[in-house]
Formats: sequence, C-alpha cells, structure tokens
Amino acid sequence: MSLHGRTVYAKSVLRESDVSQGPLQLLQDWVEDAVKQQLPDATAFALSTLDQNDFPHSRIVLLRELSQGTLVFYTNYLSEKGRDLERHPRAGATFFWPQLERQIRVRGEVVRVSLGMSDTYFASRPRESQLGAWASQQSERVESRIELDHAFQAAESRFQGGEVPRPPHWGGFALKPVHMEFWQGRPSRLHDRLSFVKTEQGAWDLHRLQP
Repeated sequence: MSLHGRTVYAKSVLRESDVSQGPLQLLQDWVEDAVKQQLPDATAFALSTLDQNDFPHSRIVLLRELSQGTLVFYTNYLSEKGRDLERHPRAGATFFWPQLERQIRVRGEVVRVSLGMSDTYFASRPRESQLGAWASQQSERVESRIELDHAFQAAESRFQGGEVPRPPHWGGFALKPVHMEFWQGRPSRLHDRLSFVKTEQGAWDLHRLQP
C-alpha cells in the first residue's frame, strides 16, 4: 500500500490581521464556516487527556457551545475521559477541517459547567440520547450487545410516559484555553501557523511559527 499521496494546499491564507479580534473569535468564525459549508461533523474535535499513568488518550467529541471564552462539551463524568479530567483537569483539543485546509489546536484547563447548564442541554437532546445516557455505563466492560440493549429497554420502561431527567453522573465540561494555534495550509508546505499564548495579565501574545 502506497502512503506517498500529497495534497497541494492552496485554498486560503492566514494573516495576523485576520485575528485582530482575538483567537476565540477566530475559532468561532472557523467553526461557523465549517457549519455553513455543511461539512460532516463540523463541530467535532479530538479531545486529549492523560490517564492515571500519564498516558495520553484521544477521542472525538462534539463542541456544543462557546461560552464565556470556553469550549463546552458533554459526557458521562464516570467515563474514561471524565475520570481523566477529574484527575488531571487539563486537556487538549484539535479541530481539523481537511476540506478547508484548516486546523486548530487548543490547550487549557477544564472545569465542570454548572448543573443548570447541564440540565438545559440535556433537556434539548433527543429522547433516545437521553435514555442512552441512563443505559450506558460509559467505558465499562459489557458482556454482549444484548446486555446493552436490555439496559436501554429498562431505561425506556423506567421513564415511559414522562420526561427523562439528567443522570447525576452526566454533564458538561468547559475547556478554558491558555494556548491556541491556528493552521492554514499553504503551497510548498509553507503553511501559515499563528500561535496565541495567554499571559498572566489575561492578554494573548501572538507569534507566527515556522511550518
């Protein structure tokens, strides 16, 4: 199998003037661009955490909101990533839109969102997803698919005819960036890379990086 394919990146450029309103605004703009162009899973990003042995774990999650300068996503707090974040409340997020030849890398600190915020988002989810949150002990072993299906059926019976409340072990995390890097593909592999590092005073230091 050949792995020598090459993509010529030439769709856009990234200038310092494009980030005059700060990196959080550019993140929002790029996410909105991906959504408007109806790219598959436009809000998806790879969330990286550290386990109890300091090994990195990455998985794809969905950005659900940009709120007060943070990236908000939801999960089972007892899942692998939930436990990782409780032990090491720092994480990395990587967005990649190959159709736009763009990538964003974010590093920052993570905290739980408020109970009210989690309640509001959970209430907006499809009922099947709400039931799934009760049925699945995320990241735990299961003997068979049949056992999981039975757990879902039990949740259906439990809440039949009524609203499905948010499980106490399910909710949101907010990733507050301290470092953000924007990558725009360019010809000759001379890509544009703009890096933002947050200072102790809360401002952002901007640097262009070599590709």
